[in-house]
Amino acid sequence: MSEKLSLEGLNFEATKVDINKNILTLTLNRPEKKNALNNVMMNEINYALAYAKQERSIRVVIIAAAGDIFCAGADLRRQKSESNVPRLKDADDISLALRHLYKPVICKIQGSVLAGALLMVTNSTHAVAVKDAQFSAPEIKRGLWPFMVMAGLFRVMPKRAGLDFIMRGQPIDADKAEKWGLINKSVESSKLDDSVNDLAEELASLAPQTMQFGLEAYEKQDSISFDNALPYLQEQIAKCFEGDDAKEGIAAFLEKREPNWDKRTKE
Repeated sequence: MSEKLSLEGLNFEATKVDINKNILTLTLNRPEKKNALNNVMMNEINYALAYAKQERSIRVVIIAAAGDIFCAGADLRRQKSESNVPRLKDADDISLALRHLYKPVICKIQGSVLAGALLMVTNSTHAVAVKDAQFSAPEIKRGLWPFMVMAGLFRVMPKRAGLDFIMRGQPIDADKAEKWGLINKSVESSKLDDSVNDLAEELASLAPQTMQFGLEAYEKQDSISFDNALPYLQEQIAKCFEGDDAKEGIAAFLEKREPNWDKRTKE
């Protein structure tokens, strides 16, 4: 990314962006439209993710939502809306933006997830939902098919379960979503904030450069054959040991102290 991104002076119309310490929270903020994804919201999501990738101080991203529904998928009404958040040239779609962020992303799911909203859930590294949330891919009932959802869905769900899920268009509850790997866990609504905050703080406390390095390797090895993945991962092990995080982590272990990642990662 050649041009340095900034949040200064930007008015996010369909989302909210908050930064607390090393954690950026991106909140879908169209509750009156069930947080349906329109062009403005998708652009703002992409911009916020690109900013999070750029800023070394940001170690974790939380995707949350206002209102009772996490996201109802694409906004089929296509009403005109604008914001002053710049459109990025050659921006990835949301799925790739999440996978190419190479930082932990937690979907904080306070309500139901429908259709294209599954792109965020399946391509984040973690997802925590309230127990009464439901998940559905109802496209078949509208004469459509969730083509883009499939790429991420079949990387987290068993194929038979995932195929049945999209073929029938029936919702599943949070317990089944957890059993099938669509989410990491389901919690009572009163415990959602603490569960997500604790997870985010734990992930933010871990070696940030190594986390990025490891997540990038995870994504790349996932797209190559096993025979090619092994030598590639052997190369990454060697590079990892040469990194600042590994040097600090090993030194801290030998000196019987907690590692200080900040002194290695300050810009």
